[in-house]
Amino acid sequence: MLTPSEFEEWCRELQLSPAAREMIAAIRRSRPVRRVTSRAKNVSGAYPSRKMGVTIQFESHTVELWAIYLMEHDPEVLEFYEQPQTFKLLYQAKSGTKMLGHYYTPDFLVLRKQSVGFEEWKTEDELHRQAEKQPFRYYRMDDGTWHCPPGEEYAQLHGLSFRVCSSASLSRTYIENLIFLEDYIGFMPTVPHQVQARLVERVQETPGIPLAAVVGDDAGIRAND
Repeated sequence: MLTPSEFEEWCRELQLSPAAREMIAAIRRSRPVRRVTSRAKNVSGAYPSRKMGVTIQFESHTVELWAIYLMEHDPEVLEFYEQPQTFKLLYQAKSGTKMLGHYYTPDFLVLRKQSVGFEEWKTEDELHRQAEKQPFRYYRMDDGTWHCPPGEEYAQLHGLSFRVCSSASLSRTYIENLIFLEDYIGFMPTVPHQVQARLVERVQETPGIPLAAVVGDDAGIRAND
């Protein structure tokens, strides 16, 4: 996490307004505004974040938890806060004849090296369903990216961004590799150069070779290597 002086320097580099600084600072020193819950179609839980030094709650053990894994190990992400703030979204009903409004809490506030903003993570299927029911709240661009105009409008008023993130952007293989290697990330053991070279050689010879087939061979390769 950023120290107070690092936070001030980061705010200056991004040229954040005093109001934006105070909003972010308030979120940084506060607890999540709501507790997540498990329902019929989701499994909630908590992830022990080394980056944040606290447990981060999630409402989905796939989409939100996988997003947490990405942020936890992304060097561009400085800090991230779950359930950071509640605000009102205003948008037209599907009929276009009246305005709808309700209070909403984004999944995360994410501080990156070059940006800061709210993020909402949903499955691609759920976004399509929501866009059908509420086309003025969610819509999909031709390039596959999703937008939430009322969320973006609120964030822009405060000098922040608002991203709608789809499960389609998550790679199961990449996430599973992060989970598998998590104990080593940030505490990488030293692997002798000759062992590294032999491992690369074995994998190139037989892509997909089982770990058991390379551990303990004549090259002295260990499971941790």
